[in-house]
Amino acid sequence: MTVSCCSLMVVALTLMSWTADDTMTKENGMTVINTTTLGKDVQGFLGTTPVKIYIQKNKVVKIEALKNQETPKYFLKVKKNLLDKWNGVKVKDAKKMKVDAVTGATYSSKAVIENVQLGLDYYSKH
Repeated sequence: MTVSCCSLMVVALTLMSWTADDTMTKENGMTVINTTTLGKDVQGFLGTTPVKIYIQKNKVVKIEALKNQETPKYFLKVKKNLLDKWNGVKVKDAKKMKVDAVTGATYSSKAVIENVQLGLDYYSKH
């Protein structure tokens, strides 16, 4: 049985796509969960609202908003009033937290909260 060069390339590219997952990475000794893929169906007011969740020693260190299409004026409220709610909290406790949306930025807030939950669930399972 002969295997063509093209067939080998297809197999190699397929294997690379299976292993190339940027959802969970390491950065400065922390585990970082990127919800861009996890939350691809989670919509804020104008689009997706992905976040990066930094975890060290099973505690949330910080949550960082990634590029999104939300109205900057309203999303700034989310950044200022919501993203630090999970800081310093153990992952198992952070997963159970009931965090309120920010008034005036409800859709964006709810999307960020859902992204955080998706990211924490992913971390716990992997």
